[in-house]
Amino acid sequence: MTNAVLTRLPEPLRALALKHCELLKFVVVGGTAFLVDNAVFYGLKLTVLEPKPVTAKIVAVLVATIVSYVLNREWSFRTRGGRERRHEAALFFLVSAVGLVLSSAPLWISRYVLHLQTPEASLVTQEIADFVSAQVVGTLVAMVFRFWAFRKWVFPHVRLVPVPDSPSKDEAA
Repeated sequence: MTNAVLTRLPEPLRALALKHCELLKFVVVGGTAFLVDNAVFYGLKLTVLEPKPVTAKIVAVLVATIVSYVLNREWSFRTRGGRERRHEAALFFLVSAVGLVLSSAPLWISRYVLHLQTPEASLVTQEIADFVSAQVVGTLVAMVFRFWAFRKWVFPHVRLVPVPDSPSKDEAA
């Protein structure tokens, strides 16, 4: 599928896409996880977990994180790795937890440091501030961190230990 998309791009864009292929795949996986998160959250919140929206959100984030791990492991970073799957998965979930804190921090700052909430601000101001701080700033900060951390710690390039050169025939004699 990726090759079919790449062949349709004009040459300058194709070269740029090939250069940043991992990043583009990571963004597609993130978008997919975002859709899964929202579908599970609203599906649960509007049905069986209607009285418990926080529980619905926790379940949705867990499902989306599992989907994200599988897609990143098998598609975005498939040429990287070398760790045991258990170790890799643990690192993935640890990095994802840090990303969750980073994505929530701008909302927390907006609400509790800048006091962009009712009654200090209008309801419209509060909702716009919530959207910008959580969905725009928080998502971007967490995305940059996750991409860097996944490449550095979770799915690093495998480094092969160099084999010492065997002595040449002249040195052996």
